[in-house]
Amino acid sequence: MLKAGWLTLAFGLARLAGAEAQEAPPFRPEPLSPFAQAKAEALLRDRLPCLGCHRLDDEGGTIGPDLSAVGARRSASFIYAMIADPVRSWPGTLMPKTPMPAAWARLVASYLAGRSEAAGAAEAAEAAGMTGAAGAGIPLPEIDDPAALYARACAACHGEHGGGDGANVRYLPVRPTAHADSAYLSTRPDDTLFDGIYGGGYILNKSHRMPAFGLTLSREQILGLVAYLRELCRCQGPGWSRP
Repeated sequence: MLKAGWLTLAFGLARLAGAEAQEAPPFRPEPLSPFAQAKAEALLRDRLPCLGCHRLDDEGGTIGPDLSAVGARRSASFIYAMIADPVRSWPGTLMPKTPMPAAWARLVASYLAGRSEAAGAAEAAEAAGMTGAAGAGIPLPEIDDPAALYARACAACHGEHGGGDGANVRYLPVRPTAHADSAYLSTRPDDTLFDGIYGGGYILNKSHRMPAFGLTLSREQILGLVAYLRELCRCQGPGWSRP
């Protein structure tokens, strides 16, 4: 009786393991109404951080691949996977996982999958982005040195030495924070710096083009970045915020 029970349990666990090992079904883009299409465009331009790094038509950054005709170059499943879990889908990518409702992820993926008209220069930008800094290198979660992590994940916008003068600045609607500015950073407590890295600019009423890294980096990595920002500014937070 006991042996039969163990056999039943073992068989059930084996079935469960087999089910987990199966690949998830491919993402199928949803047909979009004019309203849904407009909503996707509004999310990309006014709420999500995507255009801080990616270009869409005549707007956005150049750190990552151009999205103007990404549907002609990538499958809908790949596009969705990059939104849902970028580090796992493209090891070495700079793209962090952005927190968003699942419905938003499906909507944006469906919209981008439908962007399939020839893009010309956009295709060249994609090739440069996926083979250059944006798609090659040590995965962000594996970089323990704060200076190296800053150089890889932050410098393109905030500048190599924190001057707010990175190569991507000219494509942004708002100038990134100059982390070397001691006058400004001395007014910001460490908790605020942590929150900005963890949750992105939107939660601090700053630019939504600054992405959130809280679902990609560990707490220790973010604390290391906060300490590195203090090195760049050669300052501490306001007195009331320190022990």
